[in-house]
This record gives sequence, C-alpha cells and structure tokens, in this order.
Amino acid sequence: MAEAIRMPLLSDTMKEGVIAEWHKKIGDTVKSDDVIAEVETDKATMEVMPYVDGTLLYIGVEKGKGVPVNGIMAIIGKPGEDYQSILDAEKGGSAKPAAEQAPPKEAAPAAPAAPEQKPAAPAQEKTPAPPTPAPTPATTVAPVAETKEQPASESDDRIKASPLAKKLAEDKGVDIHAVKGTGDNGRIIKRDVDSYTPAAAQQAGKPAAAAMVAALPVGEEGHTDVPLTKMRTIIAQRLSESMFTAPHFYLRMTIVMDKAIDARKAINELSPAKVSFNDLVIKACAMALRRHPAVNSSWMGDFIRQNHHIHIGTAVAVEEGLIVPVIKFADQKSLSQIAQEATTLYEKARTKKIQPQEFTGNTFTISNLGMMDIDEFTAIINPPDSCILAVGKITPTPVIENGAVVTRQLMKLTMSCDHRVVDGAVGSRFLQTLKAYLENPVTMLV
Repeated sequence: MAEAIRMPLLSDTMKEGVIAEWHKKIGDTVKSDDVIAEVETDKATMEVMPYVDGTLLYIGVEKGKGVPVNGIMAIIGKPGEDYQSILDAEKGGSAKPAAEQAPPKEAAPAAPAAPEQKPAAPAQEKTPAPPTPAPTPATTVAPVAETKEQPASESDDRIKASPLAKKLAEDKGVDIHAVKGTGDNGRIIKRDVDSYTPAAAQQAGKPAAAAMVAALPVGEEGHTDVPLTKMRTIIAQRLSESMFTAPHFYLRMTIVMDKAIDARKAINELSPAKVSFNDLVIKACAMALRRHPAVNSSWMGDFIRQNHHIHIGTAVAVEEGLIVPVIKFADQKSLSQIAQEATTLYEKARTKKIQPQEFTGNTFTISNLGMMDIDEFTAIINPPDSCILAVGKITPTPVIENGAVVTRQLMKLTMSCDHRVVDGAVGSRFLQTLKAYLENPVTMLV
C-alpha cells in the first residue's frame, strides 16, 4: 500500500520546512535509510529519510518551496500503484486524475542527482500547497522529490537551455550565455551549469559573469540581493524579539588564563580526546551554574523557571547562519567527555547531520569568537536562556603584580543578562565563581 511521506517536525519551533535539495526522482527505487532530500528548517538544514522501502510515485513540492509540518511531500509505494486516494483525502476529496503525476517515460540523466531540478509534474498542473493535516501514525517523516531535465527551451535570446539549467544558472549567478551546451543540438543542460567555471568560459572566448564584473569601470555602483534562508529569517525574528523584549545588561570580566593553559597541556597528554579552551569554559560554566541556579533560569511570562538540569549550548557558525549544539548535563561530565561530545556535535552541525534533540533544550549559551581573533564582544541572549557568555581570544598582556610588570595570558568575558531574571549582583557572583574555576582549573576536578 502506498504511503504518504510527510514533512517532519525537525525543531521545537518549526512550522514549515523548505526543500533545500532533492536526492531522488519519480520512478526511483527508495530504501528506508536513503537520504531522499534535505529540508531547511528554522534552525538547520537536515537530511531526511523515508523509513519505508518502495518506488517514488509522487512528488508534491519542488526545491525552494515550503511544506507545512505534516504536509505531504511525496508518496512511496509499488511501481504503478494508484495513490490518488491519498491526495484526494489530503485535499478534502477533490479528485484529480492520477495520470497527472505519472512517472516520466524518459529516465532522468544519471549525472549528479542534484535536487535543484523540479518535480516532473505536467506543465499545466500547479501543485497546490498541501494543508496541514492532523498527524497520523501511518505516515512517516521524510521529504522526497525528483530531479529530471525538462525539455529544452528556445527563450532567453534563443539560447537553447532546459528550464532546470536556467534556474540553476540563476541560483548560482552564472551567465547562461557563457555556458557551453553538451546536450542534443548543443542545448545547455544541468551538468553544463554544474561544471561551468568562469575561467573555462574565458578560455573558450565566451563572456563570463565573473569577467564581466571584473570589467566594470571603477566607481560604478552595483548590488546583489540575497534571498533570506529559512534559518536566517528565524534568526532575525528570534534575536530581534530577544533584543527588544528582554532588557539586556552586560557584565565584563578579565580572566588570567596562565594556569588554564598549563592545565590544558597536561590534560591533553592523558585525555583520549583533545580538550579545547572552549571545553574548559563549558565545564567551568556548568560548575558555576550549579552554585548559582538563578542564572540557569528562564523568563516564562508570569513566572521564572529555575532549571535543575544544566544544558550548555555553544553557538556554531554554519553556511546558513548559526546553530547551537547542546552539551546536556554538562556539570556531570568530565572534560574529556565534554570534548568528545562537543567535537561530534560541531561536526554534525557543519555537515547538516545534527538531530533536533541535539540542538534544543539549552539552559545557558556560550558564544566564543576567540578563534576568530576577536578581543571581546557582546552577544544577544538566546531564548529561552536568561544569559549568554561572549568569549574573546587569549592575549599576552603586560600587567603589574607586586610592583613589577609581568606578562599574563588574559581572556575577556562579557555576559549578557536578562534583567527580568538576573540582577547585577547575581550575575556578578556567577562570574566570580567562573573566574575562580578558570584561573585554577584543578578546582573543577574536586
């Protein structure tokens, strides 16, 4: 029996997912653990699997389009199986001929299965955005779509190119006139755009977009409009709400890191995982939060929630924006455990394999730009936390001790606090405890 593949709930704040890439096309055989698509949520771009075996019969949305949580993305079943009843039920009974979504007779090119290609729906059909149905246990999470070259078009100044190639060139900022076609009768197809480089085009004596930009006269104005990703849109919304709703104030402190540097060197001679300075900060924050639970709290509107568990999030830059992997129960873990878990989570975040439970549930957040050569900065509180700690780089600095000038390794911290939850004295006492742990790391082992 054919099964509908629905948009999964991939984060606690997600309302819809946008198809970032399709990895399958109509007519493909699909296994339950195949990655059939990438879905962009408000927090990450994640790979999705169907969890059922069969043949991809139907694709309901093309790349770049959104589907509400639990909306139909695709249908998987036996080859030739009638699935129209599933669509009819989704649309409230309005019938549509099943033939309209029949698989194409020609196989799509085997070259890069790039999901930029559109679903093979007939030209006269506009697939309606599916309504959000009530969740049903029979349908499993997973987006799917097809990638098929469309017939060549004679538009665009008689440039022979498939619609897919044109769309891909537009997305990449490639001048379609500069691309050499290798399809039938010299038409430009997807693989030509994928393999196009401005240098190759220039060598072939054809104008390239990069060359044209380089040739612009000095002083000529120009701009590029970059569409917002789903993640960037939500980052803007949530941080704007945080900045203009939570009354921020800032506490700054300088930490002498000489002993921490020595301790880290000694630890890494024994630890199975390389411990970073950020791992030391995570551990120290977790220990300090245990002693200052008021900082480990959230503003809930008409009450303050003081969390008993300590989950430390660390902001990580990814291509689409920021994501915050979370080390859960950080106060109960050793430095080597924190280092191992952090390394795994950061890699998952960068390769888009991180799961929702791994980037939600934070009770305190750290944003470290020290590795970017930033001396100090202020960060916007990451809801639902009441505080976020901004960490700068470690810098050798001359200081006066006992009347003599000596060089110390100093690190500057700035904590942003939600004044509805944390007062200045509370935040200051937390930072004093944090300073004591970092300046004498052996105390974290007691």
